[in-house]
Amino acid sequence: MRKPLLLTCFTAVLLGLAGCQSGLTGDSYSRDEARTVQSVRLGTIESLRPVKIEGSKTPIGAGAGAIVGGVAGSGVGGGRGSAVAAVIGAVAGGLLGAASEEGFTRTQGVEITVREDDGSLRAYVQAVEPNEVFRVGERVRILTVSGTSRVAH
Repeated sequence: MRKPLLLTCFTAVLLGLAGCQSGLTGDSYSRDEARTVQSVRLGTIESLRPVKIEGSKTPIGAGAGAIVGGVAGSGVGGGRGSAVAAVIGAVAGGLLGAASEEGFTRTQGVEITVREDDGSLRAYVQAVEPNEVFRVGERVRILTVSGTSRVAH
């Protein structure tokens, strides 16, 4: 009886973590950014460098992991031993859940250094979009809204 419950909880955690991923690509906009005027600057790509964008670290991963760990731990032993195992399971599950969330939401990024037409040199980091390839020497647009910038073709 405990295995189906544990499997259901674990699946719910994974689905919840998948929903936590934010759009960090050049073509992802938040709801607040939609229909907002953007400033546009033009420039030429000077260099490209692959980077890793760390995953999110919200209480959701740790909380979900603690719940799953507590449920799993409570099935061990009986009486006081069950309560102790539940606490240990909740702590271990919380740590594992937090690490899992960060790992699941980590993404590959690119640092794009652009020489803008006004002569300034700026670097922008965004997630790699599979069907968007940047090249050194390419002319690009830098779109900025509410302090968030992205590089686009």
